[in-house]
Amino acid sequence: MKKSKILITGASGCVGQYITNWLLENTNAELLLLVRDPFKLTGVNRKDHRIEIIVGDLREIRLFSDKIKSVTRVIHTATAWGDPKRALDVNVIAVKQLLDLLDRETIEQIIYFSTASILKNNLDLLPEAITYGTEYIQTKAKCLEELKLHPLASKIVAVFPTLVFGGRVDGQSTFPTSYLTAGLLEANKWLWLARWLKADSRFHFIHASDIAFICGHLATSPHTPNSKSSQKVLTKYVLAQPFISISDAINTLLDWNGMKKTPGLPLWDWLIEILINLLRIQINPWDRFSIKQRHFDHEPITRPEDFGGISNASTLEAILSNSGLPRLKRGRRLNYPQK
Repeated sequence: MKKSKILITGASGCVGQYITNWLLENTNAELLLLVRDPFKLTGVNRKDHRIEIIVGDLREIRLFSDKIKSVTRVIHTATAWGDPKRALDVNVIAVKQLLDLLDRETIEQIIYFSTASILKNNLDLLPEAITYGTEYIQTKAKCLEELKLHPLASKIVAVFPTLVFGGRVDGQSTFPTSYLTAGLLEANKWLWLARWLKADSRFHFIHASDIAFICGHLATSPHTPNSKSSQKVLTKYVLAQPFISISDAINTLLDWNGMKKTPGLPLWDWLIEILINLLRIQINPWDRFSIKQRHFDHEPITRPEDFGGISNASTLEAILSNSGLPRLKRGRRLNYPQK
């Protein structure tokens, strides 16, 4: 293969930095990093001669049209949520503008990041993502539908991470801490309650370093469809480790914190409603749908082993170890909320 020039959007985010670092360590590719704040690139050697940083907002991507035309590959991780207008501008309109700037003769592949939450378990689009989804979920679903019709569709690889962990809670990592990893400390505060509950709901997870391996492999290999599933237009990969249940996750956290397991009360729908009201939890239509959906598992899934690699974190125990979450011995107790 000829030397690649790879554009990475959202390069200062958690996943973006893991991918950038992997490419620097394992390839000779030239990297064009689109960031809003270059000083957030804490996990990347900004002085590496293969890196060119362009500072700007994805919504102003046309300002960099000359540089965009020269890239051979794109890894698009940038995203937005919270504000409906910004989500639409970034997650839909700006993606189309970015693709329009690419030279169709030069571009070999576009890796587009979405979320597994918008997919059925067979990787088809989940209709409820449009009906009940938050502005983030809806715009991701809308963009996916539009990409199927784009002239560059055959060159697009849509990747769908599940629950993403990365960085550390103890400040001992140069990489940013993902929202889920940061949330482990908050989850520990509720173990006093969770230990009495039992739920068979299933979910997947993946570490950002394993996402980086997969995307690095895809971005430096000839563009081919996903051989594990039938592809209609876009090539799709759900990035995940094998699913576990919520009860398994709770038991793992209990063991990590030196707490005894309990038989657990089944988390029936009526009990969920009581807990929502009792704990004054704010939920939206998408949350309610997710509660009724219960299982967010997918088939097929993709992990580093599918490309000859070894997962950095294939189990929840490995996730906790990588996170820097303190491990307590049996007998030591957490500081429970005051009643």
